[in-house]
Amino acid sequence: MLLAIDIGNTNIVIGCIDGYKTVFVERLSTDTFKTELEYAVSFKMVLELHDIKAGEVDGAIISSVVPPLTNIINRAIEKIIGKKAMVVGPGIKTGLNIMMDNPKSVGADLIVGAVAAIDEYGAPLIIIDIGTATSIAVVDKDSNYIGGIIIPGVVTSLESLVNSTSQLPKISLEAPRRVIGKNTVDSMKSGIILGNASMIDGMIDRIEEELGYTVSVVASGGLARIVIPECRHEITVDDELLLRGLNIIYRKNQEKKA
Repeated sequence: MLLAIDIGNTNIVIGCIDGYKTVFVERLSTDTFKTELEYAVSFKMVLELHDIKAGEVDGAIISSVVPPLTNIINRAIEKIIGKKAMVVGPGIKTGLNIMMDNPKSVGADLIVGAVAAIDEYGAPLIIIDIGTATSIAVVDKDSNYIGGIIIPGVVTSLESLVNSTSQLPKISLEAPRRVIGKNTVDSMKSGIILGNASMIDGMIDRIEEELGYTVSVVASGGLARIVIPECRHEITVDDELLLRGLNIIYRKNQEKKA
């Protein structure tokens, strides 16, 4: 069984994969002040919650966009399963052709998501990750990763709006009943949720216009199920995308070693 961990700026996604079947997916808050022991306890509790013993875990893999936590969490994993995790980065075989000015600058989460999406849905593709930032990755019809877009995230935008104004309140993230708000809260919900949905629709249109052909679109991330239903394009929400990508990359590199 494989322990797969994706370290994001807001959440750490943790899951176990048995063969090609995802056993569970959970999220923990990202905290750069936690020690390796605290993370080890948290991970062990998650495994126990799903009735998985440390001895059943054969290996582990990490993707991370929070460098200060990568080694801390790797050591935490070693405390639990007795072996270090594979870390997605330079020297790791992904099978993805990255056509960027500096391929090494592409975030591990974007690479992992693209690998999984190509495997599951085929190319061409747009992969949207709605997290701390909203990231849009583009894969052309030849399965090349050709670039993308980075946009301030839903929560990031909302926090900036609330913190920069005197009278706007904190609100829950849910779609409003109508576009035109009749009060401050509904007006903010419309701007944040429907505004982001409209932005995603608009970016898909522009990407397809630039490519010259239509593409499939898949989305992941903690807020995807809130924003994507409000989009007008057909977009598949895939909560297990990153974990499947980590599983594919882990297997590729195990085969390489063999």
